[in-house]
Amino acid sequence: MTTPKVLWIACESEIHGSGLFATKDLKKGQRIIEYVGEKISKEESYRRADKQLKKSNKSDDGAVYIFEIDEDHDIDGNVEWNPARLINHSCDPNCEASDEDGRIWIESVRKIKKGEELSYNYGYDLEHFEDHPCRCGSRNCVGYIVKPEEWKQLKKALKRKSFKKKKSK
Repeated sequence: MTTPKVLWIACESEIHGSGLFATKDLKKGQRIIEYVGEKISKEESYRRADKQLKKSNKSDDGAVYIFEIDEDHDIDGNVEWNPARLINHSCDPNCEASDEDGRIWIESVRKIKKGEELSYNYGYDLEHFEDHPCRCGSRNCVGYIVKPEEWKQLKKALKRKSFKKKKSK
């Protein structure tokens, strides 16, 4: 199901709650852990995502743990037996998620030093960016969990929002 636990350990994270940390130096392109969970329909996925998002807005709990695997199904990784759900978002990640025949793997995109927190960009769409503030603290942080190809649009949206606030004062 997952690669050997010797590659990571769960610990308290400065980013948010708990996180996974490298237990040894990892090389670029190394498969670290499989993101596992319950395979569900898209309809069920939308229902669960909406419910979890509403809950997280009230409690500051982790948000949504759903990965798209194909047009009809997703993986809900919000299960105890999925330690990969603890990997936090970063705007300057050291890992990425890749889909291989419907299985989601977390792999390093650069060398990772022992003790370094594992992270990847969750890649949320711009549409509801305000629901997903970012806490990564990286120098490249854009303030919200949005996929990099939409960062330019995010910056424009934030400027418009800021302009509207100034104008209404």
